Amino acid sequence: MVGEPNHTDQGSQFTSEAFTSRPLGAGVQVSMDGRGRAYDNIIGERFWRNVKHEHLYLHAAGTGRELHQGIHDYMEFYNHRRVHESLDYATPDEVYQKEIVA
Repeated sequence: MVGEPNHTDQGSQFTSEAFTSRPLGAGVQVSMDGRGRAYDNIIGERFWRNVKHEHLYLHAAGTGRELHQGIHDYMEFYNHRRVHESLDYATPDEVYQKEIVA
């Protein structure tokens, strides 16, 4: 979508003119983590690590449809049935529901 930010780290592949010229030319705002701020995107990085290690590497998809359904099923599991140590062994949905009620 025009005007939507595209957030990356400052790796050379993301700061190169070859990468930035196309989105900038289309009116897309390019957003990057601060220099030396490796932890800016740690939550997203950890989530996708979990998707890969807990699902993708264990369940090979034969088709794009199977891949899409598998990731959908994993996200349902991740949010509604998988307890998280960082959430005092609750699920994200349980924490969210508590915050809504409170």
